[in-house]
Amino acid sequence: MRAQKLPRTVLLTGANGGIGSAIARQLAERGDRLLLQGRDADRLEQLRLSLPNPDRHRVLVADLLDSAGRQRLLQWCGEEERLDVLVNNAGVSRFALLGDMGDEELLRVLHTNLLVPMALARDLLPLLQRSAMPAVINIGSAFGHIGHPGFTAYGASKAGLFGFTEALRRECADSGVRVHYLAPRAVDTELNTPAVRALNRALRNKSDSPASVAQRCVELLGERVGQRRFIGWPERLFIKVNALFPRVVDSALSKKMPVIRRYARQPEPTGDAL
Repeated sequence: MRAQKLPRTVLLTGANGGIGSAIARQLAERGDRLLLQGRDADRLEQLRLSLPNPDRHRVLVADLLDSAGRQRLLQWCGEEERLDVLVNNAGVSRFALLGDMGDEELLRVLHTNLLVPMALARDLLPLLQRSAMPAVINIGSAFGHIGHPGFTAYGASKAGLFGFTEALRRECADSGVRVHYLAPRAVDTELNTPAVRALNRALRNKSDSPASVAQRCVELLGERVGQRRFIGWPERLFIKVNALFPRVVDSALSKKMPVIRRYARQPEPTGDAL
């Protein structure tokens, strides 16, 4: 059963990224009011002005890795008449072999993709619970369910996000807050570095558009109970096979290691959607 479609006030983190901006457009088109979080004020303002009814939306410039930045964000949200939805979309990806990653990179991936969503959900739950239609959507990844070489830290962070989402959904079962998890496969965004795009071509990995992922995200807001959704075929099949017969996936991915190793060792900057 689906909830009634009503305008909502939505905090969207990582709004200036590819998936974030696509989510913003689709939510704005349905009449929702958006609180657009990111670190680049100019890009956020450009996004706001491109949306339907731009004066309804608000730009919130904050670095979520900084506790003071998160506190400012919470203060701004507290000034709102209400907050109905938190979309934890901000994220960072790093394609590299584990041995080539330093402590700072490991901490940044885990902090951004796992600890920040946990902290925001914790701190915003009291505000969300005042809403008549509260929801949290955590944007995960298929790599959180298929341990893929070259994405060890990223996969670990998204696997942790899934575990957190599942536990929070059950913890909030009697509170009215619907907690959703959405796991895309590869998505055509600037989060992908040239090495990642080259790897996807070499392995013939399929990818989706940000708009298609955004559509699935928006659809979750119509659900009366928390959901977990996985995007892409055959990725959804691989996730099930990996859960039941992991050695089959072990064998398939081990054969791809020469290709993965070749592209993973190309020097690349860390891509992020904060």
